[in-house]
Amino acid sequence: MRFVYQRVNTKDEAYEIAQQVFLKALVNIQNYSFKEVPFSAWLFRIAINEMNMFFRLNKAERAINVDSESIKNMAADLDENNAEEKYQLIAKALAQLPDEELQLIEMRFFESRPFNEMGNILNITENNAKVKVYRVLDKIKSFLNLKK
Repeated sequence: MRFVYQRVNTKDEAYEIAQQVFLKALVNIQNYSFKEVPFSAWLFRIAINEMNMFFRLNKAERAINVDSESIKNMAADLDENNAEEKYQLIAKALAQLPDEELQLIEMRFFESRPFNEMGNILNITENNAKVKVYRVLDKIKSFLNLKK
């Protein structure tokens, strides 16, 4: 539920999407087979698909619900001095990211997921998850440097 709620504007939307996720999981449970990917990763994949469908069908905008501690952690990884002054710029940079890149940042910094779990959820390797996250961080750094 938290995974969904961080990406939508209201609890009602989050409940609606979470309900669909578990309904689809229940209906398709016979299709799940353990292939070194945890059951939770399978559920997260369903959740991602359901959120994408929700945004497409409802023409809703994606939300970013984060706390200040998550932004601090991200700023530390960006090696930003005077990070407090840059929180607004970081938020603007996040708002400009495509969904796939934003999803990587959310999982890594706002949900504190390890790279191997991110890889399982996104159906990519752990190394690919690392590379993608650091490319997005570089993109955010360049945005911050342009706004100095």
